[in-house]
Amino acid sequence: MAVPKRRTSKAKQRKRRTHKGLNTPGGLSLDSSTGEYRMSHRVSKDGYYNGKKVLDK
Repeated sequence: MAVPKRRTSKAKQRKRRTHKGLNTPGGLSLDSSTGEYRMSHRVSKDGYYNGKKVLDK
């Protein structure tokens, strides 16, 4: 069974895990009707999708 020869330091562990941080969603786009950012291929808060009203509140 493999056993580490030395304990891995906190700095070494953290350097190894730097790429695992949270990312901002890549699918954000500016909504032309409201001027706010929203996820691509999703209905906006006002119920618009692709420039058309699809939901009533």
